[in-house]
Amino acid sequence: MNQIDLAGRTVVITGGARGIGYAVAQRALASGAEVALWDIDAERLERARGELAKAGKVSVAVVELTEEASVEQATQKTLEAHRKIDVLINCAGITGGNGTTWELAPDVWRRVIDVNLIGPYLTCRAVVPHMLKEGYGRIVNIASVAGKEGNPNASHYSASKAGLIGLTKSLGKELATRGILVNAVTPAAAKTEIFDSMAQQHIDYMLSKIPMNRFLLPEEAASLILWLSSEDCAFSTASVFDLSGGRATY
Repeated sequence: MNQIDLAGRTVVITGGARGIGYAVAQRALASGAEVALWDIDAERLERARGELAKAGKVSVAVVELTEEASVEQATQKTLEAHRKIDVLINCAGITGGNGTTWELAPDVWRRVIDVNLIGPYLTCRAVVPHMLKEGYGRIVNIASVAGKEGNPNASHYSASKAGLIGLTKSLGKELATRGILVNAVTPAAAKTEIFDSMAQQHIDYMLSKIPMNRFLLPEEAASLILWLSSEDCAFSTASVFDLSGGRATY
């Protein structure tokens, strides 16, 4: 495993109690960072803290990412625990199940947009001013190859991730001369607990689209995400990095 230097850095990971977010937390701690996990699941957060604290300093905050006040409270709690926020990784997301666009209920569609797009907007809005004071920051948004190609029977998820790519490009350009780099990662499917909310037919469809004929491993995602979170990433911003096993064509 290559060494990524995050010594002295504080890394905020939304959705950090499980899946790719948890793998990112493990690698961040191994790279010398302090970690703040933001998640809606209080029980899983405490379990994750207990497991991860053996490797370094870990704080947790129960956050409803779609509510501005909750995000602001988590930001202040993290600053009290770690004094600064150097890296923000927007990893939290939901699929909202599967169905054709005309069959998906409006409340389900809105909830996916709220969590997957409004949530990252609110976290960036809360954290960026503190990064600006320090003159340094790295933001990595976990989008999806579905945001580039559009998956059938997942229009809400695809649209939310396409919006997150757009947010990344806009924010990255706004901050390009301020020492804060903003990038997105577009994974193909990783076999995590999020599969529990998908139809087997949709899972089979996603696998059939991946030339490597396997799903992404969370630790593989963590490697790229944390390189983008480091000082070694110095001239890439407002950009999209694929993790698609050969699926992505642009």
